[in-house]
Amino acid sequence: MVFDIDMIKEVYSKMPSRIAAARNIVGKPLTLSEKILYSHLWDGDATTAFERGKSYVDFAPDRVAMQDATAQMALLQFMQAGKKTAAVPSTVHCDHLIQARVGADSDLQNSINKNNEVFNFLQSVSNKYGLGFWKPGAGIIHQVVLENYAFPGGMMIGTDSHTVNAGGLGMVAIGVGGADAVDVMAGMAWELKFPKLIGVKLTGKMSGWTSAKDVILKVAGILTVKGGTGAIVEYFGDGATSLSCTGKGTICNMGAEIGATTSTFGYDESMSRYLRATGRADVAALADNIKEHLTADAEVYANPEQYFDQVIEINLSELEPYINGPFTPDLATPISKLGEMAEQNGWPTKIEVGLIGSCTNSSYEDISRSASIAAQAVSKHLVTKSKFTITPGSEQVRFTVARDGFIQTFEAMGGEVFANACGPCIGQWDRAGADKEEKNTIVHSFNRNFAKRADGNPNTFAFVGSPEMVTALAIAGDLRFNPLTDTLTNSKGEQVKIDPPSGDELPSRGFAVEDAGFIAPAEDGSSVSVVVKEGSERLQLLDPFQPWNGENIMGAKLLIKAFGKCTTDHISMAGPWLRYRGHLDNIANNTLTGAVNAFNKATNSVKNQLTGEYGEVPAVQRAYKAAGVPTLIVGDSNYGEGSSREHAAMQPRHLGAVAVLVKSFARIHETNLKKQGMLALTFANESDYDKFQEDDIINFVDLKDIAPGKQITLELVHVDGNRDEVKTNHTYNAQQIEWFKAGSALNLIKLQQ
Repeated sequence: MVFDIDMIKEVYSKMPSRIAAARNIVGKPLTLSEKILYSHLWDGDATTAFERGKSYVDFAPDRVAMQDATAQMALLQFMQAGKKTAAVPSTVHCDHLIQARVGADSDLQNSINKNNEVFNFLQSVSNKYGLGFWKPGAGIIHQVVLENYAFPGGMMIGTDSHTVNAGGLGMVAIGVGGADAVDVMAGMAWELKFPKLIGVKLTGKMSGWTSAKDVILKVAGILTVKGGTGAIVEYFGDGATSLSCTGKGTICNMGAEIGATTSTFGYDESMSRYLRATGRADVAALADNIKEHLTADAEVYANPEQYFDQVIEINLSELEPYINGPFTPDLATPISKLGEMAEQNGWPTKIEVGLIGSCTNSSYEDISRSASIAAQAVSKHLVTKSKFTITPGSEQVRFTVARDGFIQTFEAMGGEVFANACGPCIGQWDRAGADKEEKNTIVHSFNRNFAKRADGNPNTFAFVGSPEMVTALAIAGDLRFNPLTDTLTNSKGEQVKIDPPSGDELPSRGFAVEDAGFIAPAEDGSSVSVVVKEGSERLQLLDPFQPWNGENIMGAKLLIKAFGKCTTDHISMAGPWLRYRGHLDNIANNTLTGAVNAFNKATNSVKNQLTGEYGEVPAVQRAYKAAGVPTLIVGDSNYGEGSSREHAAMQPRHLGAVAVLVKSFARIHETNLKKQGMLALTFANESDYDKFQEDDIINFVDLKDIAPGKQITLELVHVDGNRDEVKTNHTYNAQQIEWFKAGSALNLIKLQQ
């Protein structure tokens, strides 16, 4: 089935002329990223050349995708916009609320039982407003999008940071907050600072144990978790064309881990093969007709240093498999050095669990290559030392790999299949014994490995690798094992070596599925009712945030000065809290509970300046709100990195915080704060972070004069009577200042109708 073919035809019909106009305005050959961006301008043909990293630009994305955890709040906001139907093709995918515990069937049914109210709400909203709905068990949003909706040269936004996965099919696909999705679904322009461009030239060709996952693990090691911030990463070269389409998707998926706006590849034969294999020959034919517009101009790839802001070159023929971690996806270690690093750093070398799958690595190719390792374990009489789990990315993949015998192969080596959902990758793993918080090691093929991410245990050392490498390490049960060189002792006492993995890019018998899990919306949703049960603990209709009164904010208190890394997981944890994603007041009870207080180095413990006592962050903030006291949150570098959950911005706003001041922001979180009417500020002098004391009174002395590019001055009144002045920067443009004045971007949309 081909979705939205008329929309794709329209996009392709406009691309040649829009690209020609852009090339004329820019005055030089264009990268693929620039072609897609300039061909999706809200105002049509380009009339100005935008400055990378500085110009704010209005775009017209082709589609929107939402996962169930973030869709709740996005759709609750969309319901307030007064629209009859979504302005662009949009979909909802039920994948985040399914907890992994026992096995696929029982876990899926248990999650449906627990979350039925939310699933019914999402289905009814989708039915009313013309959204495609993918029911629980259909698969993970990014895999389903790649299989059904992604198309070369398109632009999409999604309410999940790993929306970037669709770059594997040549899209510019960007993770955003729910408020951004609401704008686009409401027929508004979507604003983005024109990205910088990082080019990654891939040469050579992979072989043996090396996989596409190792490319992005290597890049993460080079660029770190913030090296791609504000940039699109564009991959090119002979090595890029040698990769499968789903391998490209894996690389783009983990681009979120380097802070990149998105990542993408030029259209090639691997994409054409994948489109045809997934029932979209019509899309492949359309793409073939304009393929010169679906990759960069030849001059760009011939002389990349002239067209990209940064260029990285990786020779795939020399690339060694990597394992990244623990606790961060950018600590990259080649497999040959992993054992040595583990010994030096005191990492637990016994591997308790190996987990493969997720949106990052659950393609047919991934599963088949991993199954080739599992089959060797059985045939060579190896006893798997670690627990081993498989999380298929979609029902189509699960059905096909089951048909082809791979599930049986995994089960023969002791593997366990979880539901087609995010599961352990996002903390939805009810892992037995995790509450004991014992120090242990797991290896997985997911994308993120922050502390407590998978199982809630801060002492779980999580390492990221390719599915085939994870499978081999799980068989060995030891982080020091290098399958490229080492042997294992089998049940017969023999020394055996695992051969390199082998597998198929696509199923030779084609993909198959009985029920993919798609439910189309009503043709006319005007008579469809959306009911939110009164007194529900899961869902809560929204009240608009109050607009700014136009005055300087005086007498504010410091809620918390966060010490070190403060991700969206620290600001609004996932795991069991996912159940409250549609109820703002309830989920606000986890606000900043994972952040470390710089003054006492404790989590969820801050001083209530009204009482002088220490309390939990949400409780203290509620006390300030009840007393009418505004508050400020202070943070470190790359504040808000991680998942693109807008709750991390909405919760402090709901509880009464007015501003967040940090050394630097993760891109999505900064935008989310702006959308919700918060002040998102950065230190003009990062050392001023140290000036903030626990009992300070904070005055925003010149906020009344807020303007684009104009600093905002904070006066710190210390308990001893001394005062400090702190200059802060912001990136608000004129439109975004109107969001702040109106109380939120959504408030402004309503005012403009």
